[in-house]
Amino acid sequence: MSCPTIRQQLEERERQFLSPLACLSSRSRGRLHDEPDHCDLRTVFQRDRDRILHSKTFRRLKHKTQVFLAPTGDHYRTRLTHVLEVSQIARTIAVCLSFNEYLTEAIALGHDLGHTPFGHAGEFSLNNLHPGGFKHYLQSLRVVDFLENNHHGLNLTWEVRNGIVKHSKGYGEILPHDTSDLPATLEGQVVRVADIMAYVNHDMDDALRAGMIKEMDLPAELRRVVGDSPSLRIDAMVRDLVTETRKNDDGRMHLSELMQETITKLRLFLYDNVYRNYRVHNEFIKAQKIIRELYEYFLEHEFPNGNASLSETGEFAGRTTEPGKAHRQVCDFIAGMTDHYALNLYTQIFIPKPWNVL
Repeated sequence: MSCPTIRQQLEERERQFLSPLACLSSRSRGRLHDEPDHCDLRTVFQRDRDRILHSKTFRRLKHKTQVFLAPTGDHYRTRLTHVLEVSQIARTIAVCLSFNEYLTEAIALGHDLGHTPFGHAGEFSLNNLHPGGFKHYLQSLRVVDFLENNHHGLNLTWEVRNGIVKHSKGYGEILPHDTSDLPATLEGQVVRVADIMAYVNHDMDDALRAGMIKEMDLPAELRRVVGDSPSLRIDAMVRDLVTETRKNDDGRMHLSELMQETITKLRLFLYDNVYRNYRVHNEFIKAQKIIRELYEYFLEHEFPNGNASLSETGEFAGRTTEPGKAHRQVCDFIAGMTDHYALNLYTQIFIPKPWNVL
């Protein structure tokens, strides 16, 4: 009788120690396309995490806007640091609730792969320009299903793909009563909540660093609930989620009414005082102009050569002439850009260069 592999031992450990509500690696619904599973070291969700982590799209997140466009300060968040903070908050929650930490981590690391350059300014522009609209969570799924790995995709499991495409809240409720709006797994729901916990805290921290707001600007009733520092606020939110979910024990995630109201008010505070601040808004308008003019230009012209390392769609030999497909290719190309690449490309195409007359 052969000894169980390390992967089989990990799967058995999950069956013994994880919550009955957790999603077990051995019971995954499978991948988008069938493939042989020769790995005897890692579970399927560990492999998904690694595929995301080693992708080119993931590496480009380090040069994509979180709130401040192409920040020069070393300590401002980027889309990559946001994803890492979401991952760590989500993993803490998953461990406390005995959920599948590997699945949680894979969803967290992949949830923002579809974000554009210039953050929500880029998303807003592409949504207006592309005939089919544009949502970053749908683009994230497109990245892992098709664009990455030379247009073969990463072939992730159903559970990770579902968590990625269902993570976004927009202006909606954090934990809506309509479960059709939520990820199918509790691990995916953990990431959905961890996402807002991360950004309401780190965006506030960045705004404080930029001098846009002061700590005392935050209403006193909110500070009484969550404290006066990012670490205290995150701790208060995570503790509330863990405590309320364990107390209810009904197969759903729960926040207390007070904490849900507090997080919602924190989000509104950021919209009013940071995201709509004139300094952020002015750059938002400039970014929209860059995206719009690049989009219009590439509908008429070939993509520049040698961009495969910067955008998956740069690997196309040339832009198609079919109208619908051309829009899709241009949208993919621009969505894959970093802030710096978009700025440099715009300068190269539209800004006159000094003429060196000999």
